Amino acid sequence: MNPRILELALRKQRLQMRADAERSELQRHLATVDSVLDTADRLRDHFHSGVQWAREKAPMLSIAALVLLATRPRRAFRLVQRAWVGWLLWRRLRGARGAALNPAIASVLLRLLGRLRAMLG
Repeated sequence: MNPRILELALRKQRLQMRADAERSELQRHLATVDSVLDTADRLRDHFHSGVQWAREKAPMLSIAALVLLATRPRRAFRLVQRAWVGWLLWRRLRGARGAALNPAIASVLLRLLGRLRAMLG
């Protein structure tokens, strides 16, 4: 047999063995990524089902919010503040346009929050 052909056949075999080893290593690494992505998908589905539940129960949740506001106004005010800041942070993390507050709007909102706090406290 021609030595050149034999050398090429051996090189081809080594390359195939190396490709198999790299493929199995890649599959091993991707298994961990796949489990993380599965967890993220489950969390996303759980979140969407929670949002759907909240949409279906909007009247009941509104009544509960009004009762909380009537019985515990300070606690309700703190909860609204935290939810608002959380919503702004969520928008900023998502990269929504206009996520940063306009300084003029921010100053008006801060004055309103100060007045509400003075009224409650």
